[in-house]
Amino acid sequence: MEVKERIVQDKGLDHTLKLLEEGYLFIKNRMDLYKCNIFETHIMGEKAICISGEEACKIFYNEELFQRKGAMPKRIQKTLFGVNAIQGMDNQAHIQRKRLFMSLMTEVHQKELAELFEKEMEASVNKWANMEEVVLFHEAKNVICKIACFWTGVPLAESDVESRADDFCAMVDGLGGVGPRYWKGKAARNRTEEWIGGIIDDVRQDKLIVKKDSALHLMAFHREPDGSQMELPMAAKELINVIRPIVAISTYITFTALAMYEHPECHEELMHGDNNYFEMFVQEVRRYYPFTPFLGARVHKDFVWNQYEFKKGVLVLLDVYGMNHDSQIWSDPDEFRPGRFEEQKDRTFSFIPQGGGDPGKGHRCPGEGITIEMMKASINFLVNKVDFEVPEQDLTYSLSRIPTLPESGFIMKNIRKKL
Repeated sequence: MEVKERIVQDKGLDHTLKLLEEGYLFIKNRMDLYKCNIFETHIMGEKAICISGEEACKIFYNEELFQRKGAMPKRIQKTLFGVNAIQGMDNQAHIQRKRLFMSLMTEVHQKELAELFEKEMEASVNKWANMEEVVLFHEAKNVICKIACFWTGVPLAESDVESRADDFCAMVDGLGGVGPRYWKGKAARNRTEEWIGGIIDDVRQDKLIVKKDSALHLMAFHREPDGSQMELPMAAKELINVIRPIVAISTYITFTALAMYEHPECHEELMHGDNNYFEMFVQEVRRYYPFTPFLGARVHKDFVWNQYEFKKGVLVLLDVYGMNHDSQIWSDPDEFRPGRFEEQKDRTFSFIPQGGGDPGKGHRCPGEGITIEMMKASINFLVNKVDFEVPEQDLTYSLSRIPTLPESGFIMKNIRKKL
């Protein structure tokens, strides 16, 4: 196909500082300004092509056209994902590793984790009732860290729960951080890899006996495509890549509470405990509030799309936040309206808060089902299991900060069990 147009150029030599200033809105601001769904910019000294929209998403998840290897900056690997772990793999190596992750995240496991979470939250109410105030984000990340380690088979002393939870959250927070935030995330990653690596080594040497169907056991004895045992450092990284995203759901749970507070018109429907409405509400939280800003890949081979030429090796960023607020995909995108999900339709490439495509084969997050079920459990807990007051506080969140969270972490007071 003949290339007929030049790609829109973002003015300026490098836009790394602008990305740090504008955060989640960096790509969307330019799409709106240039009235396009593709433009070229420069980030951290290299050319990057930014794309948005359902058709753009379809090509982004075409593995013949794009690869993940080499797409992720080392600084993100050293905080969030772990160097050379599953998120940066392609082809058969990725499929084989992904199969391992998918085996841990079946519907049965999703329900199991959600039930563990809700029970542990209920068990915490007596303690919270004696506290002057409770910060939901802090309590949720501790509870989730505790149940995630229990579920995976990782031994965790009660006295270590908070510090380990903080380390998992610091890895996530280091994603968009520079200076102290980045170094804190990197140090947390190093500490956690050493801790988890030691546990896996104990399992391999029969010093620690765990269930054979646990994530800990499966990672400890996983075989690579060539039949060799996965190297210990990689096994540690991948087990962390099971636990860390589960702990990160504490952010979604905090935004769920914020949505319930900001939209009291939904409260009556939520009190009915209807699973369909819970699901619609959760999906709207995932669409409306910020979580993943964008995703990156590199062009695997030269091709032409939308009259623009993509050259092998070029970095491409897919605008996740912008697609969640795109008026071509969603009617009234800046309104919070759970009912928009009542219509059953294929949203594989139009609704991608945790990635697009087939989670079993591609790079969509395998833990998406766990996220949804735990968010639904949090709604049931907050609506039907406890009463509480929401005092005056700063519930704003900054779209320039990646990742972001309500400033106060969502403070609750006078917490008591519902009779």
